[in-house]
This record gives sequence, structure tokens and C-alpha cells, in this order.
Amino acid sequence: MNILILGGTKFLGRHLVEESLKRGHEVSIFTRGITNSDLFPEVEKLVGDRDGNLESIKGRKWDAVIDTSGYVPRNVRDSAAILAANCNLYTFISTISVYQDFTKVGISEGDDIAQLEDEGIEEITGETYGPLKALCEQEVMAIFPDKHLIIRPGLIVGPYDPTDRFTYWPHKIGTEEEIIAPNDEHASVQFIDVRDLASFIIQQLENKSIGVYNVTGPNEDLTFDQLIDVCKETLNKEVKVTKVDEQFIVENDIQFWTELPLYIPIGKGMDGFHKVSIDRALADGLSFTSIQETIQATYQWSIAREHKELLAGLSKEKEMDLLLKWHNK
Repeated sequence: MNILILGGTKFLGRHLVEESLKRGHEVSIFTRGITNSDLFPEVEKLVGDRDGNLESIKGRKWDAVIDTSGYVPRNVRDSAAILAANCNLYTFISTISVYQDFTKVGISEGDDIAQLEDEGIEEITGETYGPLKALCEQEVMAIFPDKHLIIRPGLIVGPYDPTDRFTYWPHKIGTEEEIIAPNDEHASVQFIDVRDLASFIIQQLENKSIGVYNVTGPNEDLTFDQLIDVCKETLNKEVKVTKVDEQFIVENDIQFWTELPLYIPIGKGMDGFHKVSIDRALADGLSFTSIQETIQATYQWSIAREHKELLAGLSKEKEMDLLLKWHNK
């Protein structure tokens, strides 16, 4: 199969290239030629820009395209229109953030999606990210009505993750003597190993699947407490995990999700965010790397990279101050 990947040198894109090559497919990537330009010397590299410079993909034919870099509807519409006559399947990487109501547990692909009051907005923020992705989906569906594959991942984790949201916990637990974590046995977590996501996407291309898939995991319910326990068991049994209560978190202005990555307390209107239904993807072959392997691979990548400062989570200084406060209570 001849595959065009819009993107292909960052996180999911590079894993998609690796998975495609491993399965014997021919790959072209379309990028600006700036990030990790030395990767994949064996693939065709088409240089351009989503915002106005699409010349290198005009007039070319591919069996399938995977759009990993579409965030603004106008840009997605432009690329889809150019490829409409020359591509058998347009795959758009969206997000579970497209859904409107995260108070609902078990959100499925048919649930309502979020909308923008002003659909002309192109600034990507925490509030507009999901609705903009939803509009991007609609552009793909309009241009490829019978030939679209929409992938809605949950939190994507694993090697080369640029956000450090999941990476924070394996890195801290693997390298520190003591860390702070929330004392909450009820909060759930969902995430998808980037390698499992890439494998599922290429499998669906091979199967000529169409439609919409929620893709996250694991297959069984997983609490935040359990994730921390597995990290500790896998990486560093000696680390002291100091669990602090919600009152302490609030009093000390500790931000869930950002300073305590992945963690969303029950009752914040987001109970469904980490309990999305993946029944359709499971039925069509979604499989999972073990949580232990995901943790280990993420940790090994994190400690080996040149950039060691984590981009998510508590700063070292704030965490030390909080630990001192907690122990002096």
C-alpha cells in the first residue's frame, strides 16, 4: 500500500511511519522539513506547509492518507480537496476532546460533539481544541463521504511524547526518593500507547475500514492509584509516594491535570473523560501493550533524551515545599 502521512517526524507521525515500513508499505511524508528532518532516509519527503503551500502533494496518487497535523478546518479542507480525486481513503487523527458532554460515562462514537459559537475562530486553546477538531472531521467527511476514517484517541502516551503528561509519573517515580500524588482511590485514567495506536490505524487501512473510532485504553478499568502502584512496582519499589488529600491540594493551589498530570478528581464535570467506550475499536482489532511495558519504554526514553526538564507536573521547587508543608502538618 502507498501511504501519504501529513506529518511524520513527531510522536504519532514517526510511529506511523515505523509501523507502515515494518508492515511493508511504501511511505511518503509531507512536512515543513524542519523537525527531525534526518529521520527516515528511506521514505519520500515532500516539503511544504499546511497553510498555503501544498504544491508537492498536488497531482499525486496514494492508496491512503493519514492526516496527523490537521488542527484548523480551513487547512484540513484544503488538503482534503487536493487529495479527493487521488486518494482512496482519508484518515484524520482527531481526539476524544470533540465530545460535548464529559459528565457522561461511556461516551460512544455517536454522542454529540462540541460546537463553536464562532466557527471562524482558528486560535487553538484548551476551550477551542476539541470543537476545532470536530470541524476538521466534518470537512473530511464532506469531501470523502464514503472514504473517511476518523480516529479519536484519548491521551496518547509513550516514547517521544512532547507533552510529558504521562511521562511525568514514570520519570519521577523512577528517579526520585519521594514524590507527591493525590490520595484518591476512585479517579480513573485512560490512555493509549502510541505504538498500539499506530498499529491499529495501519491495520484499519489494510482492512479498508471506514467510519469513526474511539481509541484509548486499557481494556479494563484502571484507577489513578493503580497506575501509580504499577509505576512503582515496575521502576522503583523504594520510592516513597506521599499521597495528599483534596483539601491540601486545594489549599496549596495544586492544579489537577497540569501539575498532577492525568489526574481529574471525581465531580469536576469530567467523569466521562477517562471512561470513554472503545467497544467498536476492540471489535475491530484494537490490542494493547502491557501497562508495565508502556511505563518501562516511556521511562527509558525519558531518561535517555537530552532534554531532562519535564514539561508537565509540579516543579521540583514547588514539590519540595509541598512535601515540607505536608510533613509538618
